[in-house]
Amino acid sequence: MGTRKIIQQMTFRDWEKAFPNEEACRDYLTVHRWPSLEVKCPRCGNPKVYHLSRDHHWQCQKCAPQGYRFSVLTGTIFENTNKPLRDWFRVIHLMLTSKKGVSALQLYRQLGFGSYKTAWYMCHRVRAGLANEDFRKLMGIVEVDETHIGGDDSNRHFKNKKGKDAKSIVIGAVERKGNVVARVLDRADWYGMDQFVRMVCGDKVSLLATDEAHGYKHLGDDFPHGTVKHRRKQYVVGAIHTNTIEGFWSLIKRSIVGAHHKVSRKYLPLYIAERQFVYNNRHSQDIFGAAIAGL
Repeated sequence: MGTRKIIQQMTFRDWEKAFPNEEACRDYLTVHRWPSLEVKCPRCGNPKVYHLSRDHHWQCQKCAPQGYRFSVLTGTIFENTNKPLRDWFRVIHLMLTSKKGVSALQLYRQLGFGSYKTAWYMCHRVRAGLANEDFRKLMGIVEVDETHIGGDDSNRHFKNKKGKDAKSIVIGAVERKGNVVARVLDRADWYGMDQFVRMVCGDKVSLLATDEAHGYKHLGDDFPHGTVKHRRKQYVVGAIHTNTIEGFWSLIKRSIVGAHHKVSRKYLPLYIAERQFVYNNRHSQDIFGAAIAGL
């Protein structure tokens, strides 16, 4: 049995050393936004831009008659913010390196922001930036499963009961030893489940493993499909099981219960996107840099 490889992420001491001031943060963002150091206009993509006298500011003559001026923050989640970039970097580092994530309330207390609303806004901006819809289609052995997230209706006051809509339905697919894709479903019908699988799975799937849910019954027409019958206490049949995706659901629920305590249905997709990004970069030595490059 092989030993598990430990991935050492940026420690708090490393972070303080790397980002002592605002200038260091802007330098880091510039390098990760344009790795080849070929700055491009965020409007038209023109690489022929002129560096202005102000640091991290450029001008593009192509997409505006008088020249379009932009900075390294233009087109990122940091644009038009009144918070220092160093504060944003600190929030992102804490969100990505905390085992179960970190709540806005904890950031408000820990970092001394002016209000809880400011911390909440910054967290959601980061989560929205991490919600990248572009992904390589899954291949090899792929597991698909759905889960319910939300409070138990029996614990609610009569006037707050939601009936059959008490919980949100989240569906996910994971490539064994690879990435995961998860989405919140508007309706838990067979069509939505079927279309999700066809959207995320490529034509190189060697095995599609699911449970016996009704929404997966037609997948065998296009994929090598195997099922486990959980209702009969059947969980593993050779290579057919959904243990990997169920492990991902466990991470999400621990994050919600342990750090956030409760999550509204409206913002649930953002929390799912955050945990998806962390899971898909679990083997990266620089998850912080990967996040900055995409924000």
